[in-house]
Amino acid sequence: MAKINDVKNGSILRYNGELVLVTEIIHRTPGNLRAFYQARMKNLKSGKVVENRFRADEEVDLARVEYKELQYLYNEGQFLVVMDNESFEQVYVPVEMFGENAKLLKEGMIVKVAFESDQPLLAEAPTFVELEVTYTEPGLRGDTATNTLKHATTETGAIVNVPLFVNTGEVIKIDTRDWSYVGKVK
Repeated sequence: MAKINDVKNGSILRYNGELVLVTEIIHRTPGNLRAFYQARMKNLKSGKVVENRFRADEEVDLARVEYKELQYLYNEGQFLVVMDNESFEQVYVPVEMFGENAKLLKEGMIVKVAFESDQPLLAEAPTFVELEVTYTEPGLRGDTATNTLKHATTETGAIVNVPLFVNTGEVIKIDTRDWSYVGKVK
């Protein structure tokens, strides 16, 4: 057991018998009332978001979570197969744990997966990925003065917005947090 003031954004708690991810926690001290913590939590199984108030001295059950960096191997139906590079153990992680970022993954990338007793709880793609553009409308030389964007299809099939000067065959860097174009890769 831990105190609620030990909980940070990204912590995983056991709340009402379910595992929840704390997405936001705020310490509030309203006027002449006692201080409390307002927490927004996402249920890891159902995806339902709940809010709750905790007393400042309340104890909570922090889940023992182990984060591992694993190598993405291939897609198999509703699962992505990842491998531990030390033990060569393969783990099946549901695609929905990666969300939309599953479309940006290519074989060989290192992903981060959170486990509780060998059960995957959370999965996240690398912050930046480098992908080759397989199709985009031809760019015009010197078209860098405006912030106009066009669609580009990457080697994984994901469609991202890129500046007008990006051409087919070039490798670009993409931020997976918001799918934004970062730059060309030399």
